[in-house]
Amino acid sequence: MIRLATDVGGTFTDLVGYDERSGEVFTAKSLTTTDNQSGGVLDAIDMSERKDGLRVRDVTFFAHGGTTVINAITERKGAKTALVTTSGFRDVLEIGRGNRPDLYNLQFHTPEPFVPRHLRFEVRERVDASGNVVVPLELNDLKEIIRVCTLEDVDAIAILFLHSYANPEHEKICADILSDALPFASICASHQVSRQWREYERTNTTVLNAYVQPAIQQYFEVMEFALGRRNLTCPYYAMQSNGGISSFDHAVQQPLTLVESGPAGGVAGAARIGAELGESEILSLDVGGTTAKCSLIHGGRPTLNTEYRLEHTRIQPGYPVQVPVVDIVEIGSGGGSIAWIDARGGLRVGPESAGSMPGPACYGRGGTKPTLTDALLTLGIFDPSTFADGTMHLEGQKAADAIATVAGPLNMSIEDAAVAIMDIAHASMINALKLVTVQRGHDPRDANLVISGGAGPALACHLGRELQVKTTVVPPHPGIFSAWGMLAAEPRADFRETWFLLLENGALEEASRRFTSLERQAVEYFSAGPDVEIDFNRQIEARYKGQEHGVFARFEAGDTIETFSRRFHDAHERAYAFRLPSAEVELTTLHLEAVLKGQVISLPKLKRQDMTIEGAKTGERNVYFGRATGWEACTVYDRSLLPIDQPVAGPLLVEEATATTLVLAGQTVSLTETGILLIHETDAQAA
Repeated sequence: MIRLATDVGGTFTDLVGYDERSGEVFTAKSLTTTDNQSGGVLDAIDMSERKDGLRVRDVTFFAHGGTTVINAITERKGAKTALVTTSGFRDVLEIGRGNRPDLYNLQFHTPEPFVPRHLRFEVRERVDASGNVVVPLELNDLKEIIRVCTLEDVDAIAILFLHSYANPEHEKICADILSDALPFASICASHQVSRQWREYERTNTTVLNAYVQPAIQQYFEVMEFALGRRNLTCPYYAMQSNGGISSFDHAVQQPLTLVESGPAGGVAGAARIGAELGESEILSLDVGGTTAKCSLIHGGRPTLNTEYRLEHTRIQPGYPVQVPVVDIVEIGSGGGSIAWIDARGGLRVGPESAGSMPGPACYGRGGTKPTLTDALLTLGIFDPSTFADGTMHLEGQKAADAIATVAGPLNMSIEDAAVAIMDIAHASMINALKLVTVQRGHDPRDANLVISGGAGPALACHLGRELQVKTTVVPPHPGIFSAWGMLAAEPRADFRETWFLLLENGALEEASRRFTSLERQAVEYFSAGPDVEIDFNRQIEARYKGQEHGVFARFEAGDTIETFSRRFHDAHERAYAFRLPSAEVELTTLHLEAVLKGQVISLPKLKRQDMTIEGAKTGERNVYFGRATGWEACTVYDRSLLPIDQPVAGPLLVEEATATTLVLAGQTVSLTETGILLIHETDAQAA
C-alpha cells in the first residue's frame, strides 16, 4: 500500500513514496530529461528501487506534477490551433484589453495571440447575456471552416460563442459537427473550460486549453505506457494548479488546470504542515533549481489568484486564464540561477538558469558560469561529499573559478562575491514574499514560513529573520517537498458560474439554490457514492455597483444580507484599502470548491527516546558569514539523529539527504515529534 508521487522540475525530477502500513518513506532525485520527461520519472523510480528498496508492485496510488503545460506555452510548442467564434468577434483575441501594466512604456506591444488571424473563423449566431437566442446558429458557415482546417492540418480547434456561459447549446452543436468532420483534431468548447463572463479572458483560456491539449494527451499516454511496462498499474492522478489532484482523464480534458502543477504541490504540502502544527497562516517558499516560488495559505486554505496571467511582467500584460490557480509569485532565483554583471557594472542573479545540463559549475558537467549553488558551496554551507545524499560530488574549485569571473570585475574576494550572490537572491525572495503578503493586505509577522527546495533551507533563517515571521519551518524531505505535497493533496474540482444580481431580498436564497445545483455537478464529477465525503467551500464574487472588478467573500448557509455584506466589505477593504457600507452591492460570480475527502500522507511520530544532541553531531565545518564576521566554525548535525524537542543554539548546520539547513547565531532549532524542524529567534535577538 505505497502512495507514490513524482515532480518534474526544470533541473531535477523528484520522487517520494510512502508506505501507509509501515510508515516507510522512499525518496529519490534524478536529473530532468527535458526531451522526454517520463525518462526522468523512470530514472527516479529506478534509483529509489536500488537505494531504498521501493516495491513498485505495492504502489496503489500515483500522483504526478510538472512543467509540461507551462513549457508547451512558454516555448510555443503547442498544437496548431484554430478559433471558431461569433460573427464580429474574430479579433477579440488580438485586441485584448486597453489597459497596460506600464502606462508610460512607449515600446509596449499587445501580446501575440496563439491563433493567427487566418485561422480565426466567424459563425453567424448570437445569444444574449441572459442565454436567450437572438440569432440562430448558421450551420452552413461551418462548411468553409471544415475545408480550411483540413487544408491547414489544424490539430486543435477552440470554440467560443458570445455569452455561451449562459447558454452553451450553440457551442455543443458546433463541437459535435466539427468532431465528426475533423476526427483527428482536438475540439475544445469554452463552456467545458470556463462558465465565466469577460469575452477576452474566456477566449484566451479556451484557446490555450486547446493549444496544449494534444501535447498533454500524448504526454500522459507515454507516461501511462512507461509506467505500465514497469508494472505500476494503479490509478494515476495529476497535480492541479488549484492545490488538488485529478485523474489523468480529467486532466487531459482540461490541461490548462495543470499550468502551475509542480509549484502547487509545494503549496499543498505547506498547508499540510500548517495543519500538523495547528497554524492556519502559512507562507510557503520553494527554492528549486531554476526558480523560487512563494504563496500564502490563509485560514488554512491556499490563496487562489482570480486574475492569473501567464508571462505577466511589469511591462507585459501577459495572457489571462480563467482557471483556478494557487496565488504563486515566481522569480528566477533558484539554485541554478546564474550570477552576471550588467551593463552598468552591477551584480545580478537570474533569471537565466544553468538548468540540469550543464548545471552549476560545481556539478562538473561543463558549466562555467557562477550560480547560487556555487556560492553556497563556496561559503561552506554545502558539503561537497554529502550533497544530494552523496549521489553527486560537488567540485569546490570549479565553483570558486566560476565565481572569480564576477569577483574580479567587482574587485571583491571570491568569498565576498559569493555572499553578494546569496544576498541578491535573498533580496529577490523577500520582495516576492512581500508581494503575497504585504501587497495582499496580510502581515508576514502573523505567518509561519515553510521553506523547501534544495537551496531553500540554506536561506531560510535569513529570510525568516528579515520578515519577522512567527516561526521558520523546514518540513521533512525539503529538497523534494513538491512531490511530498502531492501526497498531501486531495481530489479537487472548482465550479464557477457567472450570475448577476443586486444583493437584495431573495438574492442569497437564489444563490443557495444555485450552489445546490453546482454541488450536484461536483458529485457527478467525482462519481461519488453515498458514503463519500465531499467538503464544499462556497464563495461569491461581489462588487460595489458601478465597479469593474470585485472580490470573493465566503458564503455560508443561513447567511443574511447583513452577515454576507459584512464579510464582503471586509474582503474589499483588505484588497483595496477602503469600504463603502452604504453603496449597493452586486453579485457577479459563484465559486464552489469541492474537495473529495480521503487519505493523505501522514506524519508519524518519531521514535527517538534514546537519542541525544551529542549523538546527532557529525562534525564541524567553517562557514563564511561575511566580511564583518568572517569564517566561523559551525557544528554539523544529522537531522535523522536529532532528538525530539531539544532546542540547539546556532550558528550550526543540519544536514539531510535532500537539503542543508543553516541556523544563524541568535536562533535555536528543534525537532517536533513528527519530524518538522522549527527555528525561532532567541529573546535577545527578537528584542
